[in-house]
Amino acid sequence: MIITDTHTHLYSEEFDQDRDEMMQRAFSADVSRFFIPAIDSTCTESMYELEKNYPENVFLMMGLHPTYVKENYLKELLHVESELEKRKFYAIGEIGIDLFWDKTHLEEQKIAFRSQIRLAKKYKLPIVIHCREAFDEIFQILEDEKSEELFGIFHCFTGTHEQALKAISYNMKLGIGGVVTFKNGKIDQFLDQIDIKHIVLETDSPYLAPIPYRGKRNESSYITAVVEKLAQIYSLSANEIALQTTENSKAVFGI
Repeated sequence: MIITDTHTHLYSEEFDQDRDEMMQRAFSADVSRFFIPAIDSTCTESMYELEKNYPENVFLMMGLHPTYVKENYLKELLHVESELEKRKFYAIGEIGIDLFWDKTHLEEQKIAFRSQIRLAKKYKLPIVIHCREAFDEIFQILEDEKSEELFGIFHCFTGTHEQALKAISYNMKLGIGGVVTFKNGKIDQFLDQIDIKHIVLETDSPYLAPIPYRGKRNESSYITAVVEKLAQIYSLSANEIALQTTENSKAVFGI
């Protein structure tokens, strides 16, 4: 069985004390493919170091996270472009709009999101979308930019059934992680109405640990709790969930 974690911040300083042990726990749980989203320029070197240490398992993205869109966002976008020119990445991410913490830079977030979508089209790469309290704003830009070249993942999807269908209509898979195990997560109430071909697995570690680990530091081995929950929802075996979602991830990332 091969499980793919399509969104995990393994370079986070929260893993600095036990990263190798954490990776071994993931391997022991059959998690062997890890897709790594960027945040901003300060994480680039640690991402490269992670890739160097696990070249067969770690696949990097490049992008500017919406909550890191500040006054210097144009400089950060130049960094994204510069890195894309230098080497191969597997997605532009994570990018999007986040209105939960701060709406001060909404316009700049929109500009950054749109410009990075266009970079994805230029390099024929998927996008990985971060959306928090910003579905309307995200969908408006996806509508403006939609094309056969635009595809990717709606990371940490927490919307409604209607929003799920709309995201899928823009060639997006739904990234499903720990939230599906929460009692108040709500997405478990309609996921069985979404074809499994539209679903990929993720942890977003070190954040959003699933039950029974909620409140603790999340890690990739905990994705098995998500697999088990989806097996219940879809009335499939854990192996079938792992196989289908890994195939779905290959369709997005090309590897």
